Amino acid sequence: MPPLLHVFAERFVRSIKSECLSRMIFIGPGSLRHALAEYVAHYNAKQPHQGIGNVLIEPGPLDDAMTGRVINRRRLGGLLSYYHRLVA
Repeated sequence: MPPLLHVFAERFVRSIKSECLSRMIFIGPGSLRHALAEYVAHYNAKQPHQGIGNVLIEPGPLDDAMTGRVINRRRLGGLLSYYHRLVA
């Protein structure tokens, strides 16, 4: 791995440990896999990342209108949450 990528890998590991793994108790490998998959989906799709121009890695459909109700979406029982605007 090139030296520059170590920074991104270290940031991801630090984020997943502090935001997810250290806040949960796992009952087996299945619950750990589920938590990891949910966190990776949240990390890649719902958080802007400064390392790639502060743009979402997997952006959803763009909603130019600033109308519509804002709802809170949750993952992992509310441990991870983000806001989403419904299309009017």
